[in-house]
Amino acid sequence: MTPKSPFTFLDGLFERIASGPQPPEWLVHEVQHRAVLFLNHVLMQEPEAMERLGSQSGRIARVQWRAYSMALQITPAGLLDLASASATPDLRIEVAESSPLSIAKGAMRGDKPTILIDGDVKFAAEINWLVDNVRWDLEEDLARIIGDAPAYAIGSVAKRVAQALRSFVASMPFSRGDV
Repeated sequence: MTPKSPFTFLDGLFERIASGPQPPEWLVHEVQHRAVLFLNHVLMQEPEAMERLGSQSGRIARVQWRAYSMALQITPAGLLDLASASATPDLRIEVAESSPLSIAKGAMRGDKPTILIDGDVKFAAEINWLVDNVRWDLEEDLARIIGDAPAYAIGSVAKRVAQALRSFVASMPFSRGDV
């Protein structure tokens, strides 16, 4: 008998929450603005990423997952800005996996979710380069706030915790498709 995952109850939880009352428009807008600020913070740590994006200035990418979407416009500086929801995108990126639990399990294994892409091929190639090459350096950001030594210690612990989680997920029956 194949053991069942103790997390199967989570599969339907997000769907039950998402089918309920939707967040107010102002909250969605604020979350999107915060996401853009975070993405720009990460991009500003990578001059090559900004240079590559700058060559796509004015282009719009619409990112979609389930009923949630966000239109991002590339600025001349190689950063991101929210585009109008009615703007015609040059590139559409849709996350095909609808279950957040499946996405999280895949991420813990180091897998990327299945993505459906439609639009400009060159623009898609630049976005793909960003996904493959740009990483947030949490340790560097922490060092600015609390100093190098404590940031290094926290970073080391975080890496060990992440590795332990990956090992745990890899050993679970649900990570091998047995559920």
